[in-house]
Amino acid sequence: MMASASFSRISGLESELWPWLLLGAALLLVVVVWRLLALRRRRIRRQLDPRRITIKDIDGMLDGSDFERYLHRLFTELGYEDVYKTSTSGDFGADLVFADRYGERTVLQAKRYSPTNPVGLSAVQEVYGSMRVYGAQRAVVLTSGRYTAACRKLAAYNGVVLLDREDLEDIIAYFKGKQPEAAMETIEREPEDPPHPLQT
Repeated sequence: MMASASFSRISGLESELWPWLLLGAALLLVVVVWRLLALRRRRIRRQLDPRRITIKDIDGMLDGSDFERYLHRLFTELGYEDVYKTSTSGDFGADLVFADRYGERTVLQAKRYSPTNPVGLSAVQEVYGSMRVYGAQRAVVLTSGRYTAACRKLAAYNGVVLLDREDLEDIIAYFKGKQPEAAMETIEREPEDPPHPLQT
């Protein structure tokens, strides 16, 4: 009889503790998840730090959105005003919108491509089309790769500036060398002249 009374007291005590144990475990889980997310955000910010990143880091990025976030930070730290990263989907062909040194609103499409996979016509078509959406006077496509000949020709006919891998490496080097004006000169250069009018 004594054993059953002791057992019932222990059972009653356990049933009173269960809600508290569950609450404690839930709170611990929330704290751990919050801390892991904070560490992930800090790691991403550190990885996208324009002072530390290299072209190899860009090549190793998992997707284009990391490249876009990196460029947003780079352009902001270069001193551009009103730098805005568009939404990932529904961006109408522009990944960044910013005002250049002369106050001209510029749309930029970022293409993180490998050097062996050239950017084609659609990049020029999309960024050129986004100019009216964002009220821009200039359009730029910046890639970590290169462009097809047709892409270069279409860009020249439409006044779209194409910045390739070498330009990107120059911009990074100018930024790290504390030469923001030289980096901006590269970004703001004039588009190539069209070769000749197309014959119809």
